[in-house]
Amino acid sequence: MKTESPSISCPGYVGVTVGSGVGRFTGSFGLVADALVSARVVTTDGRVVQASRSQNADLFWGLRGAGANLGVITSATYKAHKLVNQGQILNADLIFPSNKSKEYFDVLESFSGRMPAKLAVTTLIVYDLAAQATQIIGNWVYIGPKDEALQVMAPILALKPIANMQVVPWNKLVSTAAEGVDTLLCQKNLSHNTYWANMRNLSASTFQATFDKMDSFFRKYPEARGSSINLETFPNQAMAAVPDDTSAYPWRDALGYIQIGVMTDSGNAAGDPAAEAGDELARELRDSWAATSGYPELSVYVNYARGGEKLRQRYGSRKLPRLAGLKRKWDPRN
Repeated sequence: MKTESPSISCPGYVGVTVGSGVGRFTGSFGLVADALVSARVVTTDGRVVQASRSQNADLFWGLRGAGANLGVITSATYKAHKLVNQGQILNADLIFPSNKSKEYFDVLESFSGRMPAKLAVTTLIVYDLAAQATQIIGNWVYIGPKDEALQVMAPILALKPIANMQVVPWNKLVSTAAEGVDTLLCQKNLSHNTYWANMRNLSASTFQATFDKMDSFFRKYPEARGSSINLETFPNQAMAAVPDDTSAYPWRDALGYIQIGVMTDSGNAAGDPAAEAGDELARELRDSWAATSGYPELSVYVNYARGGEKLRQRYGSRKLPRLAGLKRKWDPRN
């Protein structure tokens, strides 16, 4: 048996749940929050209550997508799923030089709206210090037999990347994927200035423009070459199959989540020209992502939000009235 898994290991499982929990398994099993059966919650007035579909159902609705606003979960019960392919997953880490970037993004766009439920892709745009060049690291994961995986991945493998492929158990995937980038992302005491956007449309031209702007940024500011783009394109079949009114989470139609993380040698210190230029670039890129995202304006998965976004951009306009009522009932003083 297994549970849904978030993208990285450092957040707590309940903490991921209250934002809903996207990840590589959303095509097969849905969100982390979709597996929540019940929760024990301490409310703002000190009461201890149970929340489930049959007890305090309104609170249970809000916990799954906006739970950080409604109380503190002290214990939770989740539904587990039967293992697919005995829990064995093909993890393919693929490296592409800059002259293959357009072809890479064209292949990625070809999966827009038709990503197989068992396939998940994370794309990193990073600077390779050894090669002194911007490159793509593509982490392509298939939750099923290796022969099936190779057929599905044939279009990207045809570009002849540097490839490291291995079959790993499901509970080792996060620590293995993308050459173990989880270790870097979860390091303590590092300053990452991050901006995110949701996508329900995958645009190769937007991704290529992002690559070109990052390449120029790396060349102009060598001290910011620890910065990166992280593009998560996850299947959404099981996530989208859950009725929208089941929980507070508003973005079940999302196909991807894209982020810039600016990191400079100074730790993004105040007055650092590279950090200031990186912040300006980040805002520019986020605007370009929102413009081609398929949403009418910027939208952001709440666990990835900076905090400066408008409430409707985090929680969705159609969910806000009900959330406001829940807030008045369960946390009236804030």
